Amino acid sequence: MTSQLSRRKYAVLSIVLAAAVFLGLNIAVDATITTAKIDLTDTGRYTLSQGTRNVIKSLSEPVTLRFFFSKKAASQYAQTRAYAGRVRDLLREYAARSHGKIILEEIDPEPFTPAEDDAGAAGITAVPTDSGESVYFGLVGVNRIDGREVVPYFSPEREGLLEYDLTTLIYRLSSPKKYKIAILSGLPLETGPGGMQAMMSGHSRPYAIYQELAQAYTTQMLPQDFASIPAGTDVLMIVHPGALTDAQTYVIDQFVLKGGRALVFVDPNSELAQGGAMEPGQQASFSTLPRLFQAWGISFDTTKEIGDLKLAQHVQLSREGPPMTYPVWLHLTGDQFSSDDPVTANLKVVNLGSAGSLRPLKSATTKFTSLMGSTNQAALLDVAQARLQAMTNPEDVAASVAPTGQEYIIAARLTGPAKTSYPSGAPAGVSGQQVTSAKAINVIVMADTDIFKDEFWVRVEQLYGKAVAAPFANNDSFVLGALENLTGSSDLISLRTRATNDRPFTLVRALQADAEREFKQQEDTLKAKLTDTEQQLKTLQSGQGGTSTGANAQTGLSAQQQTAIDAFKHQLIEIRTQLRQVQHNLRQDVDALGDFLAFINIVAVPLLVAAFALVIAWVRRRRRARAIHL
Repeated sequence: MTSQLSRRKYAVLSIVLAAAVFLGLNIAVDATITTAKIDLTDTGRYTLSQGTRNVIKSLSEPVTLRFFFSKKAASQYAQTRAYAGRVRDLLREYAARSHGKIILEEIDPEPFTPAEDDAGAAGITAVPTDSGESVYFGLVGVNRIDGREVVPYFSPEREGLLEYDLTTLIYRLSSPKKYKIAILSGLPLETGPGGMQAMMSGHSRPYAIYQELAQAYTTQMLPQDFASIPAGTDVLMIVHPGALTDAQTYVIDQFVLKGGRALVFVDPNSELAQGGAMEPGQQASFSTLPRLFQAWGISFDTTKEIGDLKLAQHVQLSREGPPMTYPVWLHLTGDQFSSDDPVTANLKVVNLGSAGSLRPLKSATTKFTSLMGSTNQAALLDVAQARLQAMTNPEDVAASVAPTGQEYIIAARLTGPAKTSYPSGAPAGVSGQQVTSAKAINVIVMADTDIFKDEFWVRVEQLYGKAVAAPFANNDSFVLGALENLTGSSDLISLRTRATNDRPFTLVRALQADAEREFKQQEDTLKAKLTDTEQQLKTLQSGQGGTSTGANAQTGLSAQQQTAIDAFKHQLIEIRTQLRQVQHNLRQDVDALGDFLAFINIVAVPLLVAAFALVIAWVRRRRRARAIHL
């Protein structure tokens, strides 16, 4: 009896001990590895980047994040609920990794409560629902001084930018001092197309890249008659400069030689500067800094732009035909970016228009490092000729590209020793001691200004009265990443590029390109026949001598001429039918590809999973049978 009792006590104590161990283990796991997860996405979308970890680690004082979300009011909206869950999980991970430096407060602003009043006062957007209630879904961050940052509403359009938005908010709170950027620009970056008057009347808005830049930095636009660079400027950004005086060029020269950093955008054919105008006879708008480029050891030809058949964007030139390749609008990806420079290492896609090329001078003392370039299926086109073709017959631009096998450099970094562009001394009227050389300059130059064009990289939509930018390319990542690098801060560079998933349908593009070539051949055949027929008609008309009789006499045409016209009309009908068949074949090939992929996703994958499960079940049965026999 005693033995049995002892065994019972032992069993009970064992169960109690096991339960205690299990409970303690769960508490320990919950306290230490709540953020553990496996991220199987190809871009690591659900894993905090190293830049975010660096920002969190560098926090010198606590930051409080107040997350407002209306749980009850949003309960009927599954997408909003799911997105809110992801935001909440990410915020908790930030807090968990901060070791107490990030204080997270989750607030449910129910109707007619002080929490709802706080949400409204903090600037959180109230989104009305069908039931008449409002959904609050935003974030307020504050530091211990007077810093305050707000995300009024977490728009689904910016879900890909979630980590970037959160880390940027924390970065701004942890770094109250903003770097100062002086901007010299011949483009209306701060007002958008049409200038100040158009912006004031609501017909224009600042370019999206400038808006991001103005949020991140203290910016100062330099007047066209500037005589100095403002004191305290960390980086001078030059975008499509006009003609500079010797005194102005000298000011920039001295700024760089004295340790100032510069980010320069020039262009052989700035489409932004032209405002989209394509009038015949209008000269291409170009910009350059010849004297400074000579001193920095770089060459730039304002009469040539890059045409690249492999990087050409596809544009719809006509309502009837398929998309045409337009090789002066470049769609750069992967291999076109330097993987060794932090500014370009993580870029996925950048869209440019009418870009020029840069090359180092043989006499250069600086180090020339390529950051971005074309493929070997490119050539340099004459700007005036390419512009004329674009105005008259855009599809001929692609035909004029004869690949040279050379890769052309679009953006480059210049570092190392440099000398002044004014070796004979400062221009007349300029005072101050001259710096004649520097051991190390740091300048980034891009031969394109259309990188700022909104249509090339971002969709801006109105959401509850606020503009929301949803990027589909990394144009802003290059510009702001270059500025961050030049100011010495690179933690946010990699975060922007994680937001853009450029997944081009390469096979579909290949099908479109094949159809386009066939379409072009048919079109050329039509033009040749048209020219030939017109010539025949002219010959016939010159030899008829006014002797036409019969029904055709009223029109002044002979029977032979009428027959030629009828034949031409018949040819037109035939070739148009062939063109329609080409378009039909294009759609047919693309549709067949889509059907095949749908079959794989809907039928093939489930069948493979089921087959795999059957194989596993069969293997287990075989093992059990062996075990029984043994």
